[in-house]
Amino acid sequence: MHRRTALSVSAALLAAAPLLSACSGEARPGTAAVVGGERITTSALQAQVNDVRAAQNRAGEAAAGLIQSTPGLDRSKLNRMLQTAVLERAAKDAGITLSRREIEEFRNEQLQKAGGAERLEASALEQAQLAPGQVEADLRFKLLRDRLFSHYGSPEKAVEQLGAVAQALRIEVNPRYGAWDAQQIAIGDQVTPWITRRTGPGPAPAGA
Repeated sequence: MHRRTALSVSAALLAAAPLLSACSGEARPGTAAVVGGERITTSALQAQVNDVRAAQNRAGEAAAGLIQSTPGLDRSKLNRMLQTAVLERAAKDAGITLSRREIEEFRNEQLQKAGGAERLEASALEQAQLAPGQVEADLRFKLLRDRLFSHYGSPEKAVEQLGAVAQALRIEVNPRYGAWDAQQIAIGDQVTPWITRRTGPGPAPAGA
């Protein structure tokens, strides 16, 4: 994930003025969501979307099909940003950390399975709507998720803890993108990626 997409604005500043209005159902302009008192800006979200659209447009003959197959890209990207925030907090609470070396080793494993960087990026774009610059953050997400699974002994127990963290973070989403479901840890009917693990031979699809 690009540095510009990081959560911004201090909790103290946010406390001075509500960002999402429960009465009107309308969000303060420029806010896509609020997580633990900090907001995800619409500009940060749009940067994620724009990077994917740019990558799709560079896909030659496949460009039109890739774009047509992802009409809700902004919602999907926001969903992943929120899930990442939940995962990072849950990992921190569990004392789980990842070194740069561990991420690099995992990346090398995925490169070997995919057959090189170009194929890995193409697969990530097609299957998970990831721009090349978003692949590393996705690898961190998957590695951190698997560490959390191991820490709690099973995906089910880990997801239960993730749900508790999602509740504690008091996530609010701009209604234009849908409604946040803390139990599903997702916006509306979005897929919850950490429930799916690699259980058979071969690499899992990027973003899975």
